[in-house]
Amino acid sequence: MPLSALLLIAFRSVVNRRVTALLTVFSIALSVTLFLGVEKIRSGAQTGFSNTVSGTDLIVGARSGALNLLLYSVFRIGDATNNVTWESYEDIAARPEVAWAVPISLGDSHRGFRVMGTTDAYFDHYKTGDKQTLQFATGKRFEDIFDVVLGSDVASELTYGLGEEIVIAHGIGSVSFAKHDNLPFRVVGILERTGTPIDRTLHVKLEGIEAIHLGWSGGAAPVGSRAPSAEDVRAADLEPTSVTAVFLGLKSRIAILTLQRDINTYRQEALMAIIPGVALTQLWDVVGVAETALSAISTFVILTGLLGLMTNVLTSLNERRREMAILRSVGAGAGHVALLLVSESAFLASAGALLGLCLVQVLLAVAGPLIVDATGVFVGGPSVTSFDLITVGAVIGFAAALAAFPAWRAYRQSLSDGLTIRV
Repeated sequence: MPLSALLLIAFRSVVNRRVTALLTVFSIALSVTLFLGVEKIRSGAQTGFSNTVSGTDLIVGARSGALNLLLYSVFRIGDATNNVTWESYEDIAARPEVAWAVPISLGDSHRGFRVMGTTDAYFDHYKTGDKQTLQFATGKRFEDIFDVVLGSDVASELTYGLGEEIVIAHGIGSVSFAKHDNLPFRVVGILERTGTPIDRTLHVKLEGIEAIHLGWSGGAAPVGSRAPSAEDVRAADLEPTSVTAVFLGLKSRIAILTLQRDINTYRQEALMAIIPGVALTQLWDVVGVAETALSAISTFVILTGLLGLMTNVLTSLNERRREMAILRSVGAGAGHVALLLVSESAFLASAGALLGLCLVQVLLAVAGPLIVDATGVFVGGPSVTSFDLITVGAVIGFAAALAAFPAWRAYRQSLSDGLTIRV
């Protein structure tokens, strides 16, 4: 019997049992979706974290924990336990081994997006990915105290353009009752998309952060005539008293460990310095157990789906004795019958695996932005990788292998066995 005819018979047999076949396909599709979804979120998050900062030798902040400092300074997740005084920042920045220092100040927000105060050096020295500097999609750097540069997601989600006036709110909640509405900022630049938390950040001058908090007492905003005007602010001394963290670049990487030790034992205040790459490794060590557990669970889910497929084929074998006998009576050999069952299993597995691959792409397109909104972590968008194709091929191969047992059972059935009327 020609192979094409055998495959056609296999396809029509699956169509004839369409309800059972669809349930089997859907079961495999869900298994593949879970497995690929876990892997894509894991690899996407790891890539996103790794690409967030590069070219920075040390990050300095108040003494707490390495992961906490990394998360709030780079990923805008969580808050600092304390600040770094301006005197300590100037002292560290003036050290001979330091090539550049970029201070940042966090704590305010705009409609749920974090506001970060920094200096002009931020645009020169902060790099993402493979040492890529920040690029402007439109506009320029901030120059005035009340200039603001937007990340790409801020501009697109809030539909802001150049010249737009915005009001910064006190605190980091999406809803705030303490707004700095007496001192609005003006959008002067929008950054190119980087796929990092920078896209969801508003950047202002350090003096701008000081300006909007001028006259505040005990966390309460000045009201009425006590609220300073823009003219009052410009005439005031706006040198910061403290910053949240400091990014450092050194003249020689040999000095990293020495300077890190000096900062960690700093006498003037309790500070700590971390190496971003080392802290990232610690982060993945922490979540590695959860990653392994999720991968193991999703692998067992796929195996469960494939075992369900084999069970389905075995269960239907008794009902199809007469069908097999008739096929053999018209010229199909025992090997053809066995190949028929393997082909049916491979066909169902192919349909389920490909459907699962499509479902993963849809879920990433829908859930990706929601994950970014909730956590600030970028997990990547829809894409088909070599791992996806290998997974689909492996599922089909395992399905065909598991169908070998039902196929062997069918191979051993005699022609008379299927034609005998059982009472």
